[in-house]
Amino acid sequence: MEQQKLPNATLILVFGIVSIITCCCYGVIGLIFGIIGLVLANKALKLYAENPEMYEGVQNVKTGRILAIIGIVLNILAMGYMIWAISFFGWDTLQDPQRMQEILEQYQ
Repeated sequence: MEQQKLPNATLILVFGIVSIITCCCYGVIGLIFGIIGLVLANKALKLYAENPEMYEGVQNVKTGRILAIIGIVLNILAMGYMIWAISFFGWDTLQDPQRMQEILEQYQ
């Protein structure tokens, strides 16, 4: 019997990479990609566990799953930092570079 590629193996890898790359976008976009990649990876690994000799490409799924987990953690940290910055400085201060410069000079 010929082995088939696991469904969405490449997509899971791409979503894991994209979730890490987009962690600088306030943490929202990358978090979405990371969660979708993690869910797809778990489904693919469950399918592989049921019949391992039928499928190939499990390494891409495992790598994508790890990257998705890393991306989720980085995006949660980025979101936490943004929430902290908004609560500490205020949205108006973050929008005004001159005011932000004055506040940062006070703390030095």
